[in-house]
Amino acid sequence: MPGPDFALETDLIARGLPRVAGVDEVGRGPLAGPVTAAAVVLDPARIPEGLNDSKKLTEKRRLALLEALEDCAEICIAHASVEEIDALNILRASHLAMERAVAGLKVPPDHLLIDGNLIPRGLTLPATAVVKGDARSVSIAAASIAAKIARDAIMRDLAQQFPGYGWEANAGYPSKSHISALQSLGVTPHHRTSFKPVHNILCKA
Repeated sequence: MPGPDFALETDLIARGLPRVAGVDEVGRGPLAGPVTAAAVVLDPARIPEGLNDSKKLTEKRRLALLEALEDCAEICIAHASVEEIDALNILRASHLAMERAVAGLKVPPDHLLIDGNLIPRGLTLPATAVVKGDARSVSIAAASIAAKIARDAIMRDLAQQFPGYGWEANAGYPSKSHISALQSLGVTPHHRTSFKPVHNILCKA
């Protein structure tokens, strides 16, 4: 499978829309922690080699690519909190994080490429939803890398405050060790109480 390319962006630039932002989020599946999004505007003349879906890259490669991106691209990272996830639902909270990431860019983009099949309803800029976007667009792939690194760092910090759940390794996802820790140690303030495995433990308490 070939990796993502700049074709979608090139088409938009040819249509007079030079500032294209890729937007992606990470952290919809975990039982704990925020959901994190990034918006990235690449410089067409300075695209780092090897951009890809963050899940297909090693941590070392992701960090190297982010360092390269910070030198040549505009990046904004934003979050939606556990409280917002529980109040709104995970899809809406993911979209809220995306909206915040786009709003945080210093200059509004001319067009957005959004990973997934839905465009967040709070976005006022022209946008295209791109299914499996992080495997198709280097701008979305760059956003996936930035968002993942930012969220992983948050989960490592939380793991220091709440040892035993393995967040430094599982990033809050429902691994066997995380579920086991939930059952033995209980629910923390950083767990998503609207998610079934957490909700079920609270109901038994």
